[in-house]
Amino acid sequence: EGFSSVKCFLSLYRFQACVYFASVFQAMSCGIHYLASVFMAVTPNFVCGFPGNVSSVLYHNSSASRIEDIWTLWTSPENYIVVQLENGEIWELDQCSRSKREASLDLAYEYKGNKSVFPCSDGFLYDDTKWKSTVVTQWDLVCDREWLAKLIQPTFMLGVLIGAVIFGDIADRLGRQRVIWFTSAGQFVFGIAVAFTFDYYSFVIVRFLLAMVSSGYLVVAFVYVTEFVGIKARTWASMHVHAFFAMGIMIVALVGFLVRTWWVYQIFLSIATLPFVLCCWMLPETPFWLLSEERYEDAQKVIDTMARWNKVSTPCKVSELCSVQQDDLASGRMGDDDTSSAKKHNILDLFCNWQIARRTITVWLIWFTGSLGYYVFSLSSVSLGGNEYLNLFLIGAVELPCYIIACVAMDKLGRRNTLIPFLILSALICVLIMFIPQDFNILIILANMAGKFSIGVAFGLIYLYTAELYPTIVRSLAVGTGSMMCRVGSVVAPFCVYLRSVWIFMPLLLVGIMALLSGILTIMLPETLGKPLTNTLEEATEMGRNKKSWSEKTPPAHSGAALEKIEMFGQERVSTDK
Repeated sequence: EGFSSVKCFLSLYRFQACVYFASVFQAMSCGIHYLASVFMAVTPNFVCGFPGNVSSVLYHNSSASRIEDIWTLWTSPENYIVVQLENGEIWELDQCSRSKREASLDLAYEYKGNKSVFPCSDGFLYDDTKWKSTVVTQWDLVCDREWLAKLIQPTFMLGVLIGAVIFGDIADRLGRQRVIWFTSAGQFVFGIAVAFTFDYYSFVIVRFLLAMVSSGYLVVAFVYVTEFVGIKARTWASMHVHAFFAMGIMIVALVGFLVRTWWVYQIFLSIATLPFVLCCWMLPETPFWLLSEERYEDAQKVIDTMARWNKVSTPCKVSELCSVQQDDLASGRMGDDDTSSAKKHNILDLFCNWQIARRTITVWLIWFTGSLGYYVFSLSSVSLGGNEYLNLFLIGAVELPCYIIACVAMDKLGRRNTLIPFLILSALICVLIMFIPQDFNILIILANMAGKFSIGVAFGLIYLYTAELYPTIVRSLAVGTGSMMCRVGSVVAPFCVYLRSVWIFMPLLLVGIMALLSGILTIMLPETLGKPLTNTLEEATEMGRNKKSWSEKTPPAHSGAALEKIEMFGQERVSTDK
């Protein structure tokens, strides 16, 4: 009877569906802010400014009366522009310096005489044919200040890392509802505030705060929806939180195409999810968290509301749910030693023996590789040639079928048997792209979409696979440390993309090597499809040593149905973050 009452509670799907779609809608804003910098921090073509009014401009064999007419002919930053001022002076304008020709009266592109070199004290001239204004042109983040522009995305990702840790902990202490309220409002407020920052440093600081609340929302929203949906729908529901994140990337491409001034672009991106901010206060607290805090009356009110929405005449009673939890916890303690169950676990338990240590290293590498590949493919999409807005839109759109295939494959083929081929496939695609001629833009874009698709499957799958590879006593720790490696990968990814200046294929080479290594090491991981969750490190070790015998074993009483019921009560929180 107790277990049927739990199923009764989890079968109220109409209410859960409304809560789910309301919550994941705001996940789009996370995708928006994570990738907003690809257009907001664009560095257009530029040259040094000149002291005076120009009368004529020369670029190779082409001449014009305005420097704006030359930008369409600009082919390489190594070239320079020759300008003649109204006072007769002739200047050569490079990107980071300018030269005044001495004793030259004829306007010619080639000049072998004496020149005086000057710094760019009169500022810079930017190509505004694509973007009227970016943060780079706003604060001259070029030449000796170029490194400041390259820190914009890494500092944002550092905020993502810190925000996930802080708000994940706060959500456990104060509740999911309050954190969702705060982070939703924070995304809107800080998103708008970014557009009105007065210098580079205030811009970075506000973006850092925006990253913290965006990351905090994504982590807590994942926990929030998994505590409301039933076990049968949990895999699909959690995977498709990422799909809404991908829709946010598509919105970035669309708004970037329509709005070419960075601060207006930022405002439009920030108000895209304003409807959720206005109504998020209606979202209830999860009954699981209320039960864990022994707020039984509040939990009963939420359950009664769910029953009314779903037109259930006999709603579940908190007393019945609590009795199931207490019975299962008691039965779990009967099979375990009291001292071992009371032991506090730390990160060293993830390296307690060779089997578990090897598993941990492999899982961490997959988390890191998945995040690295995800952001390298995304951030590089605007540099592939062709229409950069369409490129980013397609890179986001390809994720939508990716998660559907991942859900189907992981339930039909298994977690490991899905992860291995897609990791190796992403490595092969990275190699393939290197051999495609640079003139074949369409083929390059399609190959990058295929790479994003394959790494996206692996990236989405690793969340659930990690939770199944580790026993109950360290499961949250395993997923938490893996998620930290994921965020380290997201911090490293922008620097990896900058290596294109060293060699255009360097980012792909690094991602390919990491994906191939991860795929090979994944072969040594055990398959978890259809197997009971382990409860102790000994059981987890045995699963890795003898896969066949483990699958034929009868699961311990506290690792089977009872553990599943305890999991329903939110005893274990699996967090996730892009």
